[in-house]
Amino acid sequence: MKKIAVLIPCYNEAPTIAKVVKDFKKVLPLADIYVYDNNSTDGTDKIAKKAGAIVEYEYKQGKGNVIRSMFRNIDADCYIMVDGDDTYPSVHAKEMSDLVLRGKADMVIGDRLSSTYFKENKRPFHNSGNVLVRWFINTLFKTKLKDIMTGYRAFSKEFVKSCPVLSKGFEIETEMTIHALDKNYRIIEIPIEYRDRPEGSYSKLHTFKDGIKVLLMIKTLFKEYKPKVFFNILSLLSFIVGIILNIPPFTEYFKTGLVTKFPSLIVGCFFIVIALLLMITGILLEVIAKKHKQLYELYLNRINK
Repeated sequence: MKKIAVLIPCYNEAPTIAKVVKDFKKVLPLADIYVYDNNSTDGTDKIAKKAGAIVEYEYKQGKGNVIRSMFRNIDADCYIMVDGDDTYPSVHAKEMSDLVLRGKADMVIGDRLSSTYFKENKRPFHNSGNVLVRWFINTLFKTKLKDIMTGYRAFSKEFVKSCPVLSKGFEIETEMTIHALDKNYRIIEIPIEYRDRPEGSYSKLHTFKDGIKVLLMIKTLFKEYKPKVFFNILSLLSFIVGIILNIPPFTEYFKTGLVTKFPSLIVGCFFIVIALLLMITGILLEVIAKKHKQLYELYLNRINK
């Protein structure tokens, strides 16, 4: 029989965690429900254990740290990740796990943005942030995903055991999505009915602080996964600056045969040289990234034997 593990990372979710555990037990009665407590001070761990969850602890603060421990320590054929705040309905869990267990998907994304998210979510900057991240990732990877940052997902064992989790906080969802796109994993999205947090429950996501972290993480992953594009953009910008700075001295030279604007000429040539170096850097790193993809495929072949 295939084993399903429900992963619930938690930090101070006492008002909602019991309901989340019980709801998923009803939909997936044979699944193991894991609650990893991340330094809660409100008794979340005791409530979860009483509700029937397997409770473990991660003392490094941050959702990414919790997910890393879960991926390392838990063995299953299908993993369902969900938040402990009761914003994601358990009714979709069976469909999501079936898609993974039947081999149709390595990652199933619970798509909030196509259904009730913008109506239920009362934080407008979160809405605009989700749209911005979605546009950036879809443009970068030439895909059409609808929800990049949802916390409701299902994974195959292959994905979980081969996903390098580097994020420490709420950037984790974006990192996993980019990893799945870059490594050509099978991704399926299903619309889910998102609901806002119930009264008495509060979000740990800081709109601007965590939003900046997500954008910085996207920048880093952009450089690592698409180095040629990243460095070509920088190269083009540097080249344009160099050309602009060189226009006055060259114009002067063609008119008078003399050059008096040496500072502009020197700095402009410097930017053009930098542009060439950036372009070469992008080409070299693209070769390395392609080699890493090949090694990754060989690694997957080994772990799947």
